[in-house]
Amino acid sequence: MNLTVSEGHRAALLQHLSCEVPTLFCGSFREDLTGTKDGQRGSANTFKAPDDGGMADRDPVPIPVEVRAKLAELELELSEGDITQKGYEKKRSKLIGAYFSQGPGVDPSTGQERRMPTTPSSSSRYRRRLSGSRDERYRSDVHTEAVQAALAKHRERKMAVPMPSKRRSLVVQNSMEAYTPPDTSSGSEGEGHGDEEEEGEGVDGEEEDGGGGGGGGGTSSSLEGGISMEHWISRAIHGTSSTTNTTSSTSSSSSTRSGSSGVARARLAEVLAQHVHISAHQHHLRLHHQHHQHHQRHKAENHSAPQPDVTGYTNNDRIQTEKTPSDGPLVQRQTPKYGNAELMETGDGVPVSSRVSAKIQQLVNTLKRPKRPPLREFFVDDFEELLEVQQPDPNLPKAEGSQMVAVQGEELGVVTNWPPCLEAALQRWGTISPKAPCLTTMDTNGKPLCQLTYGKLWTRSVRVAYNLMHKLGTKQEAVVRPGDRVALVFPNNDPASFMAAFYGCLLANVVPVPIEVPLTRKDAGSQQIGFLLGSCGVSAALTSDACHKGLPKSPTGEIPQFKGWPKLLWIVTDSKHLSKPPRDWFPDVKDANQETAYIEYKTCKDGGVLGVTVTRVAMLSHCQAITQACTYTEAETIVNVLDFKKDVGLWHAVLTSVMNMMHVISVPYALMKVNPLSWIQKVCQFKAKVACVKSRDMHWALVAHRDQRDINLSSLRMLVVADGANPWSISSCDAFLNVFQTKGLKSEVICPCASSPEALTVAIRRPLGEGSTPPARGILSMQGLSHGVIRVDSEEKLSVLTLQDVGHVMPGAEMCVVKLDGVPQLCQTDEIGELCVCTAATGTSYYGLTGMTKNSFEVVPVTNSGIPVSEFPFTRTGLLGFISASGLIYVAGKMEGLMVVGRRHHNADDIVATALAVEPMKFVYRGRIAVFSIEVLHDERIVVVAEQRPDSTEEDSFQWMSRVLQAIDGIHQVGVYCLALVPSNTLPKTPLGGIHLSETKQLFLEGALHPCNVLMCPHTCVTNLPKPRQKQPEIGPASVMVGNLVSGKRIAQASGRDLTQVEDNDQARKFLFLSEVLQWRAQSTPEHILYTLLNSRGATASSVTCLQLHKRAEKTAAMLAERGHLQDGDHIALVYPPGIDLIVAFYGCLYAGCVPVTVRPPHPQNISTTLPTVKMIVEVSRSACVMTTQVISKLLRSKEASAAVDVRTWPPILDTDELPKKKAPVLFKPSNPDMLAYLDFSVSTTGMLAGVKMSHTATSAFCRSIKLQCELYPSREVAICLDPYCGLGFVLWCLCSVYSGHQSILIPPSELEVNPSLWLWAVSHHKVRDTFCSYSVMELCTKGLGVQTDALKARGLDLSRVRTCVVVAEERPRTSLTQSFSKLFKDLGLHHRAVSTSFGCRVNLAVCLQGTSGPDPTTVFVDMRALRHDRVRLVERGSPHSLPLMESGKILPGVRIIIANPETKGPMGESHLGEIWVQSGHNASGYFSVYGDEALHSDHFNSRLSFGDTQTVWARTGYLGFLRRTELTDASGERHDALYVVGALEEAMELRGMRYHPIDIETSVIRTHKSITECAVFTWTNLLVVVVELDGSEHEALDLVPLVTNAVLEEHYLIVGVVVVVDVGVIPINSRGEKQRMHLRDGFLADQLDPIYVAYNM
Repeated sequence: MNLTVSEGHRAALLQHLSCEVPTLFCGSFREDLTGTKDGQRGSANTFKAPDDGGMADRDPVPIPVEVRAKLAELELELSEGDITQKGYEKKRSKLIGAYFSQGPGVDPSTGQERRMPTTPSSSSRYRRRLSGSRDERYRSDVHTEAVQAALAKHRERKMAVPMPSKRRSLVVQNSMEAYTPPDTSSGSEGEGHGDEEEEGEGVDGEEEDGGGGGGGGGTSSSLEGGISMEHWISRAIHGTSSTTNTTSSTSSSSSTRSGSSGVARARLAEVLAQHVHISAHQHHLRLHHQHHQHHQRHKAENHSAPQPDVTGYTNNDRIQTEKTPSDGPLVQRQTPKYGNAELMETGDGVPVSSRVSAKIQQLVNTLKRPKRPPLREFFVDDFEELLEVQQPDPNLPKAEGSQMVAVQGEELGVVTNWPPCLEAALQRWGTISPKAPCLTTMDTNGKPLCQLTYGKLWTRSVRVAYNLMHKLGTKQEAVVRPGDRVALVFPNNDPASFMAAFYGCLLANVVPVPIEVPLTRKDAGSQQIGFLLGSCGVSAALTSDACHKGLPKSPTGEIPQFKGWPKLLWIVTDSKHLSKPPRDWFPDVKDANQETAYIEYKTCKDGGVLGVTVTRVAMLSHCQAITQACTYTEAETIVNVLDFKKDVGLWHAVLTSVMNMMHVISVPYALMKVNPLSWIQKVCQFKAKVACVKSRDMHWALVAHRDQRDINLSSLRMLVVADGANPWSISSCDAFLNVFQTKGLKSEVICPCASSPEALTVAIRRPLGEGSTPPARGILSMQGLSHGVIRVDSEEKLSVLTLQDVGHVMPGAEMCVVKLDGVPQLCQTDEIGELCVCTAATGTSYYGLTGMTKNSFEVVPVTNSGIPVSEFPFTRTGLLGFISASGLIYVAGKMEGLMVVGRRHHNADDIVATALAVEPMKFVYRGRIAVFSIEVLHDERIVVVAEQRPDSTEEDSFQWMSRVLQAIDGIHQVGVYCLALVPSNTLPKTPLGGIHLSETKQLFLEGALHPCNVLMCPHTCVTNLPKPRQKQPEIGPASVMVGNLVSGKRIAQASGRDLTQVEDNDQARKFLFLSEVLQWRAQSTPEHILYTLLNSRGATASSVTCLQLHKRAEKTAAMLAERGHLQDGDHIALVYPPGIDLIVAFYGCLYAGCVPVTVRPPHPQNISTTLPTVKMIVEVSRSACVMTTQVISKLLRSKEASAAVDVRTWPPILDTDELPKKKAPVLFKPSNPDMLAYLDFSVSTTGMLAGVKMSHTATSAFCRSIKLQCELYPSREVAICLDPYCGLGFVLWCLCSVYSGHQSILIPPSELEVNPSLWLWAVSHHKVRDTFCSYSVMELCTKGLGVQTDALKARGLDLSRVRTCVVVAEERPRTSLTQSFSKLFKDLGLHHRAVSTSFGCRVNLAVCLQGTSGPDPTTVFVDMRALRHDRVRLVERGSPHSLPLMESGKILPGVRIIIANPETKGPMGESHLGEIWVQSGHNASGYFSVYGDEALHSDHFNSRLSFGDTQTVWARTGYLGFLRRTELTDASGERHDALYVVGALEEAMELRGMRYHPIDIETSVIRTHKSITECAVFTWTNLLVVVVELDGSEHEALDLVPLVTNAVLEEHYLIVGVVVVVDVGVIPINSRGEKQRMHLRDGFLADQLDPIYVAYNM
């Protein structure tokens, strides 16, 4: 069953591919190789390569052999880079032009596929070596062709992969520009790119949906011949629009060209119906025609249909962009936009011409076609949220054979002259044949460097042994005792010193541990070697003089201690450094026993290093078995290219060679790099009988052989291929044989062998007799192998793995194959398992690790019935394979390379081979590809990392990456989770130059790999997400009531103290209006200071007494009356910095009968973004005039201001720096306390500007409620560090002191930027008991003063008097920040219970506020998964998926709260998450809206429950939360009800039927990498977009993409659609420290964030 793909089949594949080679955009499209037009396949014109198989379609003119040879040379020159592509095509067309009749119009140079199939004897098969390649283990032409065919299939499915965007600083040429669609406004489709337009494709070639692969995304309807954006992008990605077949292509494209967009629309709906479960709300889906030339014309048309739901599980009810023009007049969202965002928006706020949204749309379209069948949807009980477990398919291949039986090797023949131990053999040859050559070593020029005879080796070994035993330390304190372990540190070019030291150790009864030379202190894996030395108790290291000099030294000349290494005594073993033993001294040579002979190190999959102990008996038995299997005889010459310190190199060239007095020619790695033919030259020169090589060495020899004429390999009787067990070595073996057969190499000479550190030599193919036929090969289906069964060949002949045998079981051994999982049970005959051997010649243990030893070295295989196979234990080899009926052993891979993805087994080597077979390979280094798996969401995910060549462009690499993904999916039917390209020479190396896999994996997981290109494909790989939640049918009110009664849950409602019951001597209660309270205080306590304003140094900038405030307010009212010409009830905008002027202006407005509106002044340094908001509030609030300071007045009219807004439309601006002397004639008194007192405007976190109306009644009730909660009296002092423009901050700053009479110490938050400790110093200096701040202030103190606490304490800062420190916020309490703040300032006397939070919102500016009396704030831990289902389930601290939630303060007096279902408006039980509804005397009385949107108003401010208490009028806060009755009691002795706020309803994201809160996802993301300082998430068309701020080098940007994707998948079961990496400070934050996620979203979609990197996850 020899693996051949007939040349005819190959040609057919190539013909198929010739139309399919994709290119990546950049304006210049390559002409299609076949020269065909209009999407038709030109089968008549297509060049067919000649073949030897006698196929019917063979060309009549054969190519002569010499021309073929020249073609092969040409191919090789091209692959070596010795000739350009153009030169290659020119020469090639000359050579073959005469032999083929070309079809009309086909240029001979392009008429053929580049990769011309040739006869097996031609060297063209081995063409693709690129200069600098290191590793050719994985080459296989047949596999390359299979990959090409798989890619061709993929291109028929036309998957468009959006290319990531990089900032210019990361790439020379910005890839975003390459993505800007061609300008088609000229109206003619060809004009834009004329001749560069690709042939072989209709302009709008639309593919038929090939049954399942799916379309939709690529389908675009053409309007008046313009090229649609989606079509342009998908073609830019693929270079050519491949179609299923000619007829469907032409018919569909003609129907599209004729303008029948209806057909396309119907097809899109049909495709979506198949692949995206369209909900009833979405069947009216409309297409988005994103055409450049029609943007403006169609602006008014409907672009605002909801985007198709990618996940297919949620309705689009809650997408924010719902209003379509047909719903009536469009109410624009009042959102300050980035730059010119308005110009780019359609009616629904989705910018269409921006590149970002085009890419996301393309990603959406790609994801509309799921690769796997969609997950089954059914409702799962909330807490049974199990991951989707793939049910085993009954049709999958299963093992059907009978149970195997253990296979015995031949008897180990006892030969009379075999020595009793290896030292005895050395002694014998050293004394009877001292002149016999033992070892010849080479320098880098290939000249013999050193000739070691057996006599020399014996004397040097004896000298080493003598010095180890007698010359180290003293007799009492010997450094090395018998049985101790010592390290052998010798370079790869000095086997002579190594052999002397190794045998010296054996003679001294010391255990050698050969290791690599540590070159630097940070070698990859060096630390693990150090751990091995430490665990083995190594205290001495033997090395050569040259090596010792080359080791890194400290300034004092000592060898430093390497990281993780024990302290070592370095002993130089060169003879001149050692004492000569006395003549009468001889070492004691014992027979082989069970003592440890040596320890060979082994690197595990996880990077850990284990020491495999080999006993003296095992070492001797192993040498005997090798001698018998290889029929070694005395004085044979053997050429060794392998590492002599371990594995096959050690066993053959150091141990067995000495046992048989053989002559070893050692060819070092350094010489191989300079001259790859050196080992072949040595075979010829020394007429060597045996050579030990790797397939890499064979491949290198192939590439270099043409320079050499006089090669003769007829002396070789055995070519041991050390990595012959790797399935991908087979092509190197075949190729080598093909080329060197003419040089005397016999086919039966090639002897692949299988080995492992634990089992030593597992099997080796014996040298066959002359002319005997080599054994059959296994051609196995990769699909079958992935299910662990052996199936010969596969139907498609694409995904096959060809295995060569590695011979029979070793002499004296018994072998069986056991199942991979569970009990070591024997496999069936057609099942793949792990090979196990039972023989004396294996390792015996992992040094010092008894548990792991038992698992690997003491395995007892059993039959189905549980009977042990043998009385002796077996050793696991770590090799996967099977034993054929004839007893031949086949190895399919290693356990270490095994990746189990979705219950299927894939081997890393096979994946590497597929990646290498993707042409062209010129963008990455062949030998520098690493494949490993990482565990994400309870399954292994495949990661491919390759080194990119420095000269390859962004587009080339990205194209190669997308082809690799497709190839691996096509061949192995498995998705790649992440594909990363790193700059050349940056992957960690092993000592011999390969990739250090575990170190690479570690760097990847730590985010320290620094790739230059990343492509993540979680959408295609992750198929085990939890089942999406389906909303249950609505439950009637009665059912809810009964359900709550039955489960014993009470309705979630609570209230603060009843104001009517409170008895207090509150004088201010007598007055209905605050203006009257101020007048009363001015009369009763005129000199009492109400306000003190501090400057940045902490000194008093100004203060005001009751009388001063009253007088200044009167003068302000007089000025308004005089200069403002205002009516009663006119609105006045107060644009002041935080200070006393603002308070004066506020009361001046009340005295004048006007309604004040406080507005934050524009920032002088940032006027272009802050002034438009000021202007908007002034306009929306319909302010009749603006009151401000002189400085701000000038700023509002400045030249900079006129660039941002129209300064001519400002209402009159009054500056109040100079107030008139006279007071107002009469102070205004409102006729009705329900009249408007002031307007409170604020921008919500979703970017909505909302103003609420506060009546005089509500204002007084508010102040009284705060006074009672905080126990505020005239004798109190309160420190306030808040912005005084809206919400509770404004009330505390301007109103409360006047009502309660206490002194407010005002600290503008902006001053903290100059002096971060200002607030805390003020609190300490004024001995304040109550203070209020914002999260921004708390964060500034935590970050700015974290390291200064000791210095502050020394200067006398004392916070021990603080009893309440309240954070004023409109969001979920930030538990981690408040805890950090408490811990940090605990040393300054701050009590941890003092810190608490408040909660307010637009409808009620303060619902909760931690007062002075009452229980301490509580924190509970809830199950985050239950929360997504709107359920509240308390868990213990530290349990998985737990989320800490802190109580949002105590409910204020006079406030009632109920938790209601936001959809049904029914009351909810305590165990449910619902919307917080509030009823209170200080509720706002409604929105102040220009348009007077009554529906919105009544819903938010006048809601009633749908059942239960349907009479009470509630206000809806728009926040989700829950109530819990705690064990604590409040002042009245009642049990305390705590309110926990979870998040804003309009910010919550509904994904996969579950409700997610952005803050939870952001918290997970920030934890992933030290360089992420801030994060914000939002959704767009049901894709989750994560924006992270990077505080670090831009080269770290791409490290974040996999980490962010992993974290969100693991913790939230969500797939991130887009990862955007931006600079610090890009995420907008409002004055309260809240993220403005919708502003960010608008900026992202309008492409205005200037991101460092944007990754579109597939």
